[in-house]
Amino acid sequence: MPARLLVLFLFTILLTVTVSAQSTSRDMAKEAEIWTRIEAISPKAIDDFKAGTTAMDAGNFDEAARLYESALRKAPQSDDILRRLGFSLIGQGKTSEGMALLEQALQENRSPENLISLATVLAYPGEGKEGSPTEKRRAFALAKEANRLPKSGDDIDYLTVLGELALEHDDLNEFRRVTEQLVARYPGVMVTHYYSALLAATDESWIIAENEMKEAERLGLPHEVAQRFYDAGIRTRATVWRYATYSLYLVGAWVVGLGLLFGIGKLMSRKTLRSIETADPTEGASSSDISLRRWYKSLINLAGFYYYISMPVVIFLVIAVAASVTYAFLMLGRIPIKLVLILGIAAIVTVYKMIRTLFIKIESEDPGRSLTYEEAPGLWELTRTVAEAVGTRPVDEIRVTPGTDLAVYEKGSYRERSQDRAQRILIVGVGILNDFPQNGFRAVLAHEYGHFSHRDTAGGDIALRVNADMMKFGYAMAASGQAVWWNIAFQFLRVYHFIFRRISHGATRLQEVLADRVAASKYGPGAFEEGLKHVVRKGVEFQLAAEMEINESASSQRALQNLYGLQVTENPEVESMVEETLNRKTSEDDTHPSPNDRFRFIRKIVLTSEQPVSGQVWDLFKDKEALTLEMTKLVELQLQGG
Repeated sequence: MPARLLVLFLFTILLTVTVSAQSTSRDMAKEAEIWTRIEAISPKAIDDFKAGTTAMDAGNFDEAARLYESALRKAPQSDDILRRLGFSLIGQGKTSEGMALLEQALQENRSPENLISLATVLAYPGEGKEGSPTEKRRAFALAKEANRLPKSGDDIDYLTVLGELALEHDDLNEFRRVTEQLVARYPGVMVTHYYSALLAATDESWIIAENEMKEAERLGLPHEVAQRFYDAGIRTRATVWRYATYSLYLVGAWVVGLGLLFGIGKLMSRKTLRSIETADPTEGASSSDISLRRWYKSLINLAGFYYYISMPVVIFLVIAVAASVTYAFLMLGRIPIKLVLILGIAAIVTVYKMIRTLFIKIESEDPGRSLTYEEAPGLWELTRTVAEAVGTRPVDEIRVTPGTDLAVYEKGSYRERSQDRAQRILIVGVGILNDFPQNGFRAVLAHEYGHFSHRDTAGGDIALRVNADMMKFGYAMAASGQAVWWNIAFQFLRVYHFIFRRISHGATRLQEVLADRVAASKYGPGAFEEGLKHVVRKGVEFQLAAEMEINESASSQRALQNLYGLQVTENPEVESMVEETLNRKTSEDDTHPSPNDRFRFIRKIVLTSEQPVSGQVWDLFKDKEALTLEMTKLVELQLQGG
């Protein structure tokens, strides 16, 4: 077939390349059909025809032309001999004479072989030569006709020539059909992969285009041809899209990770609630509770690490979004300078703030001031008595604050806390001490010691660090004006804070319930309920009374009265707020279950050890007046910015 003898010129929308057709041996079954047709016309012509074909395949066109002319004299009506003689003359450089014979062969028989032969020579009459636009249009029509007709044998040249001409005539649909047929019928052939690469490039499937061209080169395509294809921008675009694909997979995996964290946290929260509801509170911390605590610890640590792992992903997304929007405007041919500048500056500021907040260290200060033994010997002794009852070591320091706090924490290195050698600190807010019965206070204090005995205060470094870093990041975003809906980093912070809050708060709710059991088992559910209700009520009363006094003091420009000696009259607003606090429903955003839920969880516990005590908490202090005036003065200084 002529396509085996000519140089093929393949064209794309990007560049023109020259590729030699694959050298294949003749289809002898098809050749035998040709011999049969010639023998039917003149048996004497067959030997010259066979010898001519051997010479032509060897590139000896002079000898081939002589032998084919001899065969034609014996069988002048054979279109097969006319066609082969035409190619031999073209090989000799006698293009017009050869073309005339191919035309004559087509007139004799409009066969697929004659159609594709004339089409090839019309389009590409010789090495380095091309037909005129008119000749190529006719060649394209002939090639399409040849491809439609039924053919004997399995000749790829029909498709390769049609594909070349389809490209030259910008007929992408025809070229696509040709390529699909090549893929279906000749999947392991070089030209199939070459055409597939060209088609992928026109479809802007850069990665597929590069891969197909590599396969074509492996199957014999000259390296310089493939290199010209890559240099036209294919390799660069393929690399960009390949990394973009990797990035999308990475971002997708990261998003899935966020979803898993949320889902696992949700399941853990539900399991915790079920465990709290069904557990026997008289057993203290059951094996199920201990297992839940361990799982929560692992989950919180994982979520903490995930926050820091997320930082590079978020930075990438911030930069990628800004770059993508800029690129999109560039492709549209119009760049809004102001918008691009805003996006660019926002991306730079966001990335800077993200990185910077990871290295900013906030020095923590202990709240209030330390309370000496001499100031409240009774309180110090009570803390030691409760510690002995609970079975843990007492606090090392008591700090008083002007608010309504009542909590414990540990101070020391991670090693000291993990080995239970850290300093234990009790915070007592002076605002809750008025009318606080020692019996209820003792039970609430036992609850706080329950946190110590369960080692709730010994860990949590990762959770504290992550929360601190998220808060620093949030403040930095707000201060720089980047806390806006279109900022991906800000939206990530909101989502991750929500997920992390749900996980960590689920753990603290379990810790609170277990600590409640400790208090109720030592001093009774009634004493704990009395103490917690007092804390809730005084928290509301003190806040309202203090706010009223502060506002009146500011408006009349006078000094504050003793905030802790204010008379609290009956106030419907106070009662409403207290009832709302006690009866609220526990949500997944709560660090503590609602008070009434906590009371319900411990009511099955029966008091078996400690007896009730009488008296007020203020009885444990030596000078109530001096302490309350000091705390009032501290509040006044804080209001003045001192």
